[in-house]
Amino acid sequence: MPKTTMALYEDFETAQDVVQELIDAGFSRDQISLIANNAEGKFTLNPDTADMDDVSADEGAGFGAVVGGLLGLGAALIPGIGPIVAAGPIAALVSTGIGAAAGAVTGGLVAGLVDFGVPEDEAASYAEAIRRGGTLVSVTTDDATLARAQEIMNRHHTIDLDERVSKWQESGWQGHELDAKPYTAEEIHQEREQFRTMPAGEEAKFNVVEEELQVGKREVEKGGVRVRSYVTETPVQEQVTLRQEHVRVDRHPVDRPASSSDINAFREGVMEVTEHVEEPVVSKTARVVEEVVVGKDVNQRTETVSDSVRRTYVEIENTGASTGYQPFESYDQKFHTHYLSNFANSGYTYEDYSPAYRYGYSLATDKRYHDYDWTRLESEARRTWEVDHPNTWDRFKDAIRDAWYAVTGR
Repeated sequence: MPKTTMALYEDFETAQDVVQELIDAGFSRDQISLIANNAEGKFTLNPDTADMDDVSADEGAGFGAVVGGLLGLGAALIPGIGPIVAAGPIAALVSTGIGAAAGAVTGGLVAGLVDFGVPEDEAASYAEAIRRGGTLVSVTTDDATLARAQEIMNRHHTIDLDERVSKWQESGWQGHELDAKPYTAEEIHQEREQFRTMPAGEEAKFNVVEEELQVGKREVEKGGVRVRSYVTETPVQEQVTLRQEHVRVDRHPVDRPASSSDINAFREGVMEVTEHVEEPVVSKTARVVEEVVVGKDVNQRTETVSDSVRRTYVEIENTGASTGYQPFESYDQKFHTHYLSNFANSGYTYEDYSPAYRYGYSLATDKRYHDYDWTRLESEARRTWEVDHPNTWDRFKDAIRDAWYAVTGR
């Protein structure tokens, strides 16, 4: 089932970079939507209609070239918001100014977002953020590529909508109104500056959270053996030879004179002859022919447990002129040249090495290490790097070190 992920950005330029990166990553124009406030007049808007019309970017600045060229832009005047530009599937929903959602929502940008599947309360907060100069980007995709889209979108300093709403409420905001007065370009600028700079006397705290892998052991029942004895009967046969006697009486007629012995035998008498036969006699003797012994053998084994642990890494990028450091982007060409000279044949792309150059930059601009030389810094740098990139220090350490040298000038 398709799923939609959304992100808010402070200005159109940032959202434009997000759209470009999504396109480069293989997401199609039919999957990407964008809504931006146009109070600053960066796009040509037809003042005679509130329908979505084709608009063009300021050619002098090349503004909106990516979105206008890849997604196609349309413009509208939205109640409670003012002039906007929109692109992608969501543009058709906000163009009518009327939503099909039930409940309290009746028209406006909120209704269009609700029709797009955004909960009503959240849609109202998104609409207010756009009213105040923000830009909304959404991607509709499947489960397989949803995480990739979110990773790209989160890489570009998204607005924390819940935190932003809390700040508005502290200032008296009670919710988005369909007839609210649109922000002017100056008011949008002030809104951005309010959240871009930290008021004097206040501090921001970032908690560095690091997970530790703890491996224990427990005894579980894995299986066993059940031994049962029982008796069976099996028919057997044996051959035995038996002796049997039979009395035979033969009578033969004779005719001869009687002898003296015959005369002596001329008397009464009885003779008995007994017959004998052999019968089989069966007996059984029990013998032990096998022993079954049941026992348990215990042995030990060593198992390697693999998992991943997370750590919050705070990247510090100095942007003020007084620090003496340029933004990371100003070093990108130098780092790319260094990659081509040293690692182009390593089998890894510049995108693979880019986190190493960025890490070296963050070390160079971190106030904690300003008094360190590389010999002193390397062990700490390696420990922190290996937390997020296990077993890769030896591969990337040269890029990290050279980025540190380039930024510090040492």
